[in-house]
Amino acid sequence: MQRTYKTPVRPDRQSRGMSTRFDTKIAVLLREDLEPWQRLNVTAFLVSGVGTRLPELVGEPYADADDVPYLPMFRQPVLVFQGTKEVLKAAHARALTRALPRAVFTSDLFATGHDEANRAAVRAVGTADLDLVGLSVHGPRNAVDKVLKGARMHP
Repeated sequence: MQRTYKTPVRPDRQSRGMSTRFDTKIAVLLREDLEPWQRLNVTAFLVSGVGTRLPELVGEPYADADDVPYLPMFRQPVLVFQGTKEVLKAAHARALTRALPRAVFTSDLFATGHDEANRAAVRAVGTADLDLVGLSVHGPRNAVDKVLKGARMHP
């Protein structure tokens, strides 16, 4: 990894009692050869898996000054990384050995049109043969850092 994430302190924008350093990390690792639209699509799908599996990571709903409600979002940043196909495969293996909550996106999913077909496409391929284009993980900062060894922050 090239750098770590640290939110600058802005007293005018910080919530009372809110820390900018989290004990856990939400990270997405994308294969570096994806098209821009694919990067966005894969990231959106992968973080939806983290949010549904770990509801404690989601904050309270938002509202603006006119009381228009908005959906809640993660309580902490999502860090996006990129790496080669080999880095992604190694990260996936490390996430499995550490039993971290994870979501995968394979190249086959670009050709499917709905959720059932997505699950069938992943189910049809053995773990070692998955053609991964994206991976999301959540866990203790140090564990996620070890999983992402060799990856770099997405530009």
